Amino acid sequence: MKASVIVGSQWGDEGKGKVVDFLTTQFDIVARYQGGANAGHTVEFEDKKFVLHLIPSGILRDEALCVIGNGVVLDPAALIQEIKFLENSGITVSGRLFISSNAHMIMPWHKLLDSIQESGKLKIGSTGRGIGPCYTDKASRRGIRVMDLLDSSTLQAKVQFNIEEKKQQLGGNTGLQELVPEKIVEEYLAFGQIMKNYVCDTAELLNHSMKKRKRILLEGAQGAALDVDFGTYPFVTSSNTISGGACNGSGIPPVKIGAVIGIIKAYTTRVGEGPFPTELHGETGELLRKAGFEFGATTGRPRRCGWFDANLVRYSAMINGITTAALTKLDVLSVFEEIPICIAYKLYGKRITGFPTGLNDLAALKPVYKIFPGWKGQDITRCTTYEELPENARTYIHALEKYGKIKFSIISVGPKREQTIIR
Repeated sequence: MKASVIVGSQWGDEGKGKVVDFLTTQFDIVARYQGGANAGHTVEFEDKKFVLHLIPSGILRDEALCVIGNGVVLDPAALIQEIKFLENSGITVSGRLFISSNAHMIMPWHKLLDSIQESGKLKIGSTGRGIGPCYTDKASRRGIRVMDLLDSSTLQAKVQFNIEEKKQQLGGNTGLQELVPEKIVEEYLAFGQIMKNYVCDTAELLNHSMKKRKRILLEGAQGAALDVDFGTYPFVTSSNTISGGACNGSGIPPVKIGAVIGIIKAYTTRVGEGPFPTELHGETGELLRKAGFEFGATTGRPRRCGWFDANLVRYSAMINGITTAALTKLDVLSVFEEIPICIAYKLYGKRITGFPTGLNDLAALKPVYKIFPGWKGQDITRCTTYEELPENARTYIHALEKYGKIKFSIISVGPKREQTIIR
């Protein structure tokens, strides 16, 4: 039995939460493999709406077990708040959630460092959750892991070392002077006591479950164009968001990965700074933002909006090895008479169909569009089969598949769980 991977195929915010929730009935375990509380996965069903940041979206299905893997950076306060929110909403978490003892902790100084970095010349557009600085400490071997919260002497030594080191590096006017090691140790030991019943060796759990033929879905955060190696660097997140990151972040070996499911929005959005070749400005961009309610689930910030970029999706399909895809937010485009698709670029006068990742080349790109007729005014949110979709909507889907080099097996026509077409 091989695991399946869910990946965002653009700049994040593609609707992964809904698709994971929809697919969870076909799986026994859902595991997050990277990112942190900067993710915002939204699920709607009946009259309920859940926005999850750390716990996998599969928690909303009673039968599923959920894992937070070693590749996730964990804000314990946010996690505990999320657990309480779910339990108060009637969702059972105890006995269903498992947290890797190797996952790294977001500490108070990480959020301070995030704020300092964002105030500098190179503004990335961070969510301010401390994600980047936590991954930095992980890579530089200064990190504090979940297991350290269960060992007071280890935690005390690591907290003391980190605060002293950061003070020496950054000087006195950073807010670090206000951090009291003893208080932080006390607070995080208390977090550890709350979390300890969830903590285990999740790599062992996942691999043992696969031997027992349990079906596993690995859930990523953000999107391929935000990958630290393959995205629009430096305007990226600090982890590997592509499908290969699922192995590093879960402990499941590559030979045990099967399907890679790419989640693709019917248009393109981006949060924060960085290049965006098909970005729309003015009234059209604002109309798309309002129609799609494109505001960050984590920060509330308005998302930058633009037309579908087939070049980006082809690139994403290549580096992720996408085997099938889910199309989301198709219903949002019902407000347009015509819908362009970016099928190529002009770069220094030459037509290209690749996706360059250097900032100078990205800044010089000129999108080449092909215009398709829309289905303005036709409500597709009630469609339950592919054949019920308007002809122009089906033509648009075929074009996305043709130019994006992907195949859609799932089509979302609304935010709710039931507004989903299996093709």
